[in-house]
Amino acid sequence: MELINSLLFMLNEMSPYILLGFLIAGLMHAFIPQNTLARHLSGTGWKSVAKSALIGIPLPLCSCGVLPTAIAMRRNGASRAASTSFLISTPQTGVDSIAATWSLLGPAFAIIRPIAALATSFFGGMAVGQAENINQTGQNACKTDVGKSPAGFWQKCIDALKYGYIDLVGSIGGWLTGGLIIAALITVYVPADFFSVVGSKPIFSMIAVLIIAIPMYVCATGSIPIALSLIMKGLSPGTALVLLMAGPAANFASFTLISRELGRKPAIIYLVSIIIGAIAFGLAIDYLLPSEWFDISTIHSHGMHHHTFSLFSTICSVILATLLLFSFIKRYTHKKIKTNNMTKTYTVRGMNCTHCQAAVTKAISEVDGVKQVEVNLSSGKAVVNGEHNSENVINAVRNAGFDITEQSI
Repeated sequence: MELINSLLFMLNEMSPYILLGFLIAGLMHAFIPQNTLARHLSGTGWKSVAKSALIGIPLPLCSCGVLPTAIAMRRNGASRAASTSFLISTPQTGVDSIAATWSLLGPAFAIIRPIAALATSFFGGMAVGQAENINQTGQNACKTDVGKSPAGFWQKCIDALKYGYIDLVGSIGGWLTGGLIIAALITVYVPADFFSVVGSKPIFSMIAVLIIAIPMYVCATGSIPIALSLIMKGLSPGTALVLLMAGPAANFASFTLISRELGRKPAIIYLVSIIIGAIAFGLAIDYLLPSEWFDISTIHSHGMHHHTFSLFSTICSVILATLLLFSFIKRYTHKKIKTNNMTKTYTVRGMNCTHCQAAVTKAISEVDGVKQVEVNLSSGKAVVNGEHNSENVINAVRNAGFDITEQSI
């Protein structure tokens, strides 16, 4: 019962802010064309790097969802420097995670989180810009349209709601649910003094968190309840920020794909920038900023013990839980394509969320001759029906930022 109460408390604290964040994210997606953004990111100087970082901060894309977006922007004219800056800033935070951070961790974390994302992305982008061969800038640019905007205002509004409350919920829903469950388990079952030893030496706990967080995959919003529960158990606020920065920003899949698309040196700079930035801001919180700004126990002590839920928060929680349940059902129920002599099956690697799944589906659907597409996120299989050329399908998926091979019969 205590586990359920703890889970419900965190859900009620976050749900109004998350729903608001989803709405804002949907409006941004529908009303700001992505190819317009790419046109501003072609240079290697500080202006294009800063623009890329500022554009990426509010976007609600996770570390895997940002990959096809950044690759498409790169091939549409963005420089390596701007692309790297975008790749670092975007997954660390977004309008949804900023709102959720405010609700669970307080205003100080909510303000510092995007500032840290801006600083680390600017540093990483400028470092890549210095190393980039200016003569090669933009050589991979193409005229591919990154995204299509709906025709009318009301259609854009419908598209915003669909993206915010269906596509985006499906993209981060699993990680948000997992983060809430892990946080509740830590809150209930981990002893209060479990982290007291490492908590007294923040630099060691930050290194330990980096070792765990960098290879793992967690979204910016899903990491928030985990960070809260760890702080409540004795870890320093600075160490929690390291988790909030490194967990969403980097994983092995991201590093591998960035190495292939941008080169080994930009990929290394990308990873080093995240590590240095996370530790620097973590130490600043623990040693330079007022500790009362990050006193989470005073923010949540009353609610954690009494579990008082307002009617509005409860309604928001029910709505969010319904959206999550719908996304899970949609993810694991597929309409099977009837196979015939025009059906081919492909294996797609690099898909980690429904955003990736949608990008692959869209890329294949636009190939000449394709009549029907079924992309299974769990198995990585893409079943394509129609009189199409396999090479065109493979090129389309690779241009979207994923690896693909055709299965032999």
